[in-house]
Amino acid sequence: MGSETRLAARLGAVACIGIVLSVGTVSSSAGDWPQILGPNRTGIAAADEQLLDRWPDTGPREIWKRPVGSGYAGVTVVAGRLFLFHREGDREVTEALDAESGETLWRADHATRFWPQVGGGDGPLCVPTVAGDRVITFGADGMLTCLDVASGRQIWQRHTRREFDAAEGYFGSGSSPLVIGDHVIVNVGGREGAGVVGFRLDTGEPIWRATDEPASYAAPTAVMIDDRPHALVVTRYRCLLLDPAYGTVCWQFPFGMRGPTVNAATPLVFPAPDGGLRLLVTASYGIGSVCAAFHATAVTPIWQGVDSLASQYCTPIFHDGRLTCIDGRDDVPPATLKHIDAATGKVLWQEPNFGYGTLVAADGKLLAAKTDGEILLLADSPNGFEVLSRARPLPGPLRALAALANGRLYLRNDTSLICLDVGLPPADQD
Repeated sequence: MGSETRLAARLGAVACIGIVLSVGTVSSSAGDWPQILGPNRTGIAAADEQLLDRWPDTGPREIWKRPVGSGYAGVTVVAGRLFLFHREGDREVTEALDAESGETLWRADHATRFWPQVGGGDGPLCVPTVAGDRVITFGADGMLTCLDVASGRQIWQRHTRREFDAAEGYFGSGSSPLVIGDHVIVNVGGREGAGVVGFRLDTGEPIWRATDEPASYAAPTAVMIDDRPHALVVTRYRCLLLDPAYGTVCWQFPFGMRGPTVNAATPLVFPAPDGGLRLLVTASYGIGSVCAAFHATAVTPIWQGVDSLASQYCTPIFHDGRLTCIDGRDDVPPATLKHIDAATGKVLWQEPNFGYGTLVAADGKLLAAKTDGEILLLADSPNGFEVLSRARPLPGPLRALAALANGRLYLRNDTSLICLDVGLPPADQD
């Protein structure tokens, strides 16, 4: 279907309300982006986020721009503060910035000696996780750090690679931590039963270990089942459902393969028409996708394979029984934007040669941040899609995940972080 196909119905702003757990003690106001992929790790912004229908011909208005160090870690935004995690020289640096001005409020750092085995950069990959008065970072060499949100004071720190004898991986540690209640759950990839480790949020003390699985680059996500929180974790070779209190593996199934492959997309949970839960995991490299029905003790594949979707690290957006995602790989063009029936895996429409990137949803629209530097404002429907606006505010590559908070879109490349005005003026909001 052509890129100028008219819209039949637009994508809604919120999905899986009440299904995906808002992460543990994360305390944020409406419009915040407190962790990877937003409020619920779905790529969907808060329900009150309102966007412009079109951008000026010159692109969204630039509010501020500042230099950054190396790394592909996206930012988080909570209560007017932006948290940036990057590398400067031989230090991994966490900075709290004023979200409206970009000015530094505090900074904290620690030494790093990381260098990737296979290409890529030397900076951190994991998005900071903000949980109440604490911000958690996970560096490329496995340094897990908890800082005070207000001051940047270090509360605790664990060198997970050294402590748990974890393999370095192709690009270092890259699975953003998950906070559920008073536990920090980390895809460590350690040996001797320390594939996934649960730490106390208050002290950093390890309280449980689970599996011998090597780590992936996929962030864990939380889900409520029978009024109890659980954690979904994609490792190097498997998908697991864990009890976050004790680390008990509730079920697991194979996902991934040996060789030069990567699991990097965040597992996505969404509601099924029958009232149950569905899980989608996806990867490229010939792995493809698995869509499964599940509950606390069992998981059953519904559809799977490479034909519907095989995405390198773009996490799909779910709404109204449909999935939207970029199929393919950043390093092996072309890539295709696809719209898929979530129940069957049938491709409803596709846009070939779209280019690889990641997606954010808000206010009935999609924001696509392509790795070549182009950003697009899209409208979406079962029958096709419409490009509302496009711009190139930063040169590529854009591999860090975008953040959307209070009408501001935050993007970074290898050298710069930019804040763009994409929201409706207050007078135009309901």
